[in-house]
Amino acid sequence: MAHHSPRFLQLVNAVRVNIRECTVEDVYKRIAAEEKFLLFDVREESEYAAGHLPGARSLGKGIIERDIEVWVPDCDQEIVLYCGGGFRSALAADNLQKMGYTHVVSMDGGFRSWKESGFRIET
Repeated sequence: MAHHSPRFLQLVNAVRVNIRECTVEDVYKRIAAEEKFLLFDVREESEYAAGHLPGARSLGKGIIERDIEVWVPDCDQEIVLYCGGGFRSALAADNLQKMGYTHVVSMDGGFRSWKESGFRIET
C-alpha cells in the first residue's frame, strides 16, 4: 500500500465532505446490472495498462480536468471515478463538481479493493 503524506490526506479528507462516494460492491452491481454510466480510471496510464475495471476508460488525474469535456460534454451524465485506493479519484470528483458535473461519484477503496474482492479485471 502506498504511503501518503499527512498534508495529502488532509486535502483528501477536506474534499470528501463535498463529494459522493460508493463502494466497490456498488460499482460491481451496477456493471453486472448493465446500468448506463461512464467509468473512468484516473490512475496513470501504466497503472491502467497493468489492469483495470471492465469497461473503464483511462483519463488520468493529471489530465482529467483538461480533457473531460471532450469525453463527457453533458454535465448531467453519471460518472464513476476510481484510482488505486480512492484518494486521487476523490480529488478528481471534487474538481469535476467544481466544473459543473452534477452526478460524479468516487469509488472508495479503488482498484486495490476491487482486486482484493476478487472481481474481474481487464488488461
